[in-house]
Amino acid sequence: MNSKMKPELTNEQQKAICSQLGNVMKLKLLYKASIHGFTSAAFHQHCDNKSPTVSVGYNNSGFVFGGYTRQPFSQSGQFVSDDKAFVFSFSGEKLNKYPVTDASRAVKMTKNSGPNFGDTLILANKNKPKVFSNPGSPRNPFCKKHYSFTAEEMHDNNLDLTQCEVYQVEEYHTFEKPWREVTWKYEEKEKLIERIKSYKPPISSVPAAQVLLVGPVGAGKSSFFNSFKSVFRGHVTGQAMAGTSTTSVTRLFRTFTVMSELDGKLLPFVICDTMGLEAEEGAGLNPVEISNIINGHISDQYQFNSSVPLHSEALGFRKNPELKDKIHCVTYVLDATKISIMLQNMEKKLKAIRETVNLSRIPQLVLLTKIDEACPLVKEDITKVYKSTYIKELMQEAATRIGVSLSCVVPVKNYSEELKPDMSIDILLLSAVDQMLNLVDDFFDEPRD
Repeated sequence: MNSKMKPELTNEQQKAICSQLGNVMKLKLLYKASIHGFTSAAFHQHCDNKSPTVSVGYNNSGFVFGGYTRQPFSQSGQFVSDDKAFVFSFSGEKLNKYPVTDASRAVKMTKNSGPNFGDTLILANKNKPKVFSNPGSPRNPFCKKHYSFTAEEMHDNNLDLTQCEVYQVEEYHTFEKPWREVTWKYEEKEKLIERIKSYKPPISSVPAAQVLLVGPVGAGKSSFFNSFKSVFRGHVTGQAMAGTSTTSVTRLFRTFTVMSELDGKLLPFVICDTMGLEAEEGAGLNPVEISNIINGHISDQYQFNSSVPLHSEALGFRKNPELKDKIHCVTYVLDATKISIMLQNMEKKLKAIRETVNLSRIPQLVLLTKIDEACPLVKEDITKVYKSTYIKELMQEAATRIGVSLSCVVPVKNYSEELKPDMSIDILLLSAVDQMLNLVDDFFDEPRD
């Protein structure tokens, strides 16, 4: 890319667009009107026969808008069909997507203009920095236009372009060799199971390691416990409430233990589940509550109140918690399909939690869930998780957002649609818990008052 060819789209905007394209995509800038010229000739010179593409217009009202098509641009003068085409606009961080309503006329290959989305949205029209907009109405079902949106929400009726860009959509490649070594064999699964079963906290007064799960609603906290328990029960279980609601299914602070099916003994490992985080202020888990949880002041079955954290004089507040009551490792559970488009307010809440945990010198881990939904390569074969460059990039982004090293980020797949356990899924789940226990040991190695 030309050193002067810096994208106008922010990283967050690029990721928001790519999230609509199957996630495992990135954008390569082909054409920039301020460098190549606001002419149809310049546009076609740099963009013809390239696909898929994302075309973007900018105006001096601060609006960012454009369209996506899988069809390569040409100068044929013909309409082309594309049932996956869409136009879009940004409202702050939010991407507004308007799918094509007449797929047979999704894109028009015109010689005398820039990107032309069915004569409904045209960028750099007739060799001028202008946008042509003739939208259908989303409120009129009889409208025959090819895309339905309002001019106000698309570009605020400001038809003067300050910039026009076209990006080519590219797929991520795979590593030739896995960047983390994992043994995907039954013997490895049994070794991990035995290591977890035989674990003992180094402090005799602590019978079991306590690990707290924290994360946004729907990220898979409760599902992780259910999945881990399934490994030791030999069948898929569902003890902890899990779901796909936009608000937290978990309302209580819960401590979960797991009993091994083989010998009937409890594992020396307790998973503590919390109410899910929500981006909206005053909703979901209140980050202020974290201090009470990690310091052992909250007991099992405590019901969360989003607006009023538990105070020291309230019924149920444990005033003199022992070391066994406290949290020994905090694990953030993040959805791989949403990490790149995390809202700023969610990131702010996670940062507040991280700062509180840091003050208590508690080790922190990140579980990256739904890796199969984020990457088709992994969906096809879970054992290729460490060959996916896209999954590694998501793990690096998760590490940056939470403020941990990449070694403290582990990918997992929870049981969701499966009816029977799968050895490869089990190995990822067991490896995650094994890493949690390593961090628990780090907790006890740290001098405590």
